[in-house]
Amino acid sequence: MDHVIRAEGLRKAFGATQALDGVDLAVRQGTVLGVLGPNGAGKTTAVRVLATLLKPDAGRAEVCGYDVLNDPARVRAMIGLTGQYASLDEELTGTENLVMIGRLLDLSRSAARGRAAELLDRFRLTDAGGRAVKTYSGGMRRRLDLAASLVNRPAVIYLDEPTTGLDPRARNEVWETVRDLVADGATVLLTTQYLEEADALADRIAVFDHGRVVAEGTPSELKSRIGLQTLAVRTAELHRTAQLAAIIAELTGERPDVHEGTGLVTAPAYDPAVLPALVRRLDEAQIVAAELALRMPSLDEVFLTLTGQSTTTTAKELERTPA
Repeated sequence: MDHVIRAEGLRKAFGATQALDGVDLAVRQGTVLGVLGPNGAGKTTAVRVLATLLKPDAGRAEVCGYDVLNDPARVRAMIGLTGQYASLDEELTGTENLVMIGRLLDLSRSAARGRAAELLDRFRLTDAGGRAVKTYSGGMRRRLDLAASLVNRPAVIYLDEPTTGLDPRARNEVWETVRDLVADGATVLLTTQYLEEADALADRIAVFDHGRVVAEGTPSELKSRIGLQTLAVRTAELHRTAQLAAIIAELTGERPDVHEGTGLVTAPAYDPAVLPALVRRLDEAQIVAAELALRMPSLDEVFLTLTGQSTTTTAKELERTPA
């Protein structure tokens, strides 16, 4: 099967709010689709439809060849879902949480305990398996929550903003877990507001805005769409920064930004040939560059170009919109 997730023309309204307004998605097996968008863009609503938790008003969707409306039980057997907040019983131990989920999935008691032990080992939680979840750190809870979504050995995993609120170390642990899952053949749909996260994990990215997919492609493709690179140069001799800025202005035709303190001079570059031209000019002026780069645009710049806002900026009307 080429695409294990396929959605066409999904629409969903909550009263007067159109949460999904004709969403199309396609996710290939063994890949990560990153879904970006500001709060209220429709990311979580799309996940809920694909997980059979919401019925769309229009459109259709299939997961592993099963229609989410006509075969919801079969879809649920194929998926795992980790929401924005851990769905664990904090009074139970890690082992007890996983065994309970296994039993709810009709595993025998021995099979549920075996699967729990296997997952605790995989997520480096064996030593904490006998402790109440309320004693876990944020990163440990997130890993256990991910483990819980894998009890049924799903082919498709939905991760809805899985690292919200985690510190950098815990976030990196979750990232490594996602990479391991994909290496084992899982397909992942990841919603996130962290552009760095999408850049690090996603094979392809879909950008949501006001219930629509406004752009889709690989991270490199999306960056190339806005066609703007940045020339960044810093001289080894800070007293020559003004001279450096004048040369860059002449070559680019743009007024460069000079970062006080660091001496870094940046300017938009529309022609990659500016880099070798700059190297020649610096050599002629006998200016030694401590830093010299022609940078692709960041996903932040792509996102701002596509939506007119950052992923952490939420307009008042979006605050009232289902995610």
